[in-house]
Amino acid sequence: MRGTVRKISILRRFIIDLMRASVGVPFVSLCRPLNVRQLLEARAATLRPPGWAAIFVKAFCLVAKDEPVLRTLYAQWPWPQFYELPRSVAMVAIARVEDGEDCVLPERVAAADELPLGAIDAQIRRAKEAPIEEIPSFRRILKATRLPLPLRRLSWLVARKIGRLHANNFGSVTVTSVAAYGGGELHAISPGPFVLSYGRAGPDQTIDVVIRWDHRVCDAALIARALSRLEQVLNTEISAELRKFGPHAEPKTVRAVAT
Repeated sequence: MRGTVRKISILRRFIIDLMRASVGVPFVSLCRPLNVRQLLEARAATLRPPGWAAIFVKAFCLVAKDEPVLRTLYAQWPWPQFYELPRSVAMVAIARVEDGEDCVLPERVAAADELPLGAIDAQIRRAKEAPIEEIPSFRRILKATRLPLPLRRLSWLVARKIGRLHANNFGSVTVTSVAAYGGGELHAISPGPFVLSYGRAGPDQTIDVVIRWDHRVCDAALIARALSRLEQVLNTEISAELRKFGPHAEPKTVRAVAT
């Protein structure tokens, strides 16, 4: 059948490179509904609450603060080793439309456990709405993706294999969701080591959360405990911070830029 040849855009080329880099990671996943009644009540009482991405980014990073394995990755150069980060680095999947094309780009949020929810939410919203060239992490991605194929492959290889470069380019956890488009379990992949996705809040006040992880780093028992701790953090620390906004207050607008 005669078809039409279409050029691969630079944004789609990035996704192709990302998927190629993710293929070799031995991911395992665990899905669990989390009861978030207190979180939903606190969020409903806020006039303009932070988005769910900001909430889950901070909640996971709070859990990882007390569990170093959740900010540890597997590095292969100069020899196989575990590389523990001093703080979590989240890569948030940002869905955008550029030149009429749907695309996804990761926004880097470092040490979210130390930031107010309003600052995290402002950074994520800016990554969604600001011109693509104004977002530092997006500019770096596009610059690397414009390299010739041999140099691009080499740069991805080095970035994946060396612990410090892996952390700088891919973070310790990727946060993604399709809840805004109707929900559903999303089992995404990335270069690792952890991927968190979440669904929509159900009538039973639960949210399905999926954690995929590099099995070389840890086993399922730790992830099961992490999900229990995540549920607790959402209903305590995060809910308490939401209540500080007050029923008629709005989160302060903070101009946050990825570093």
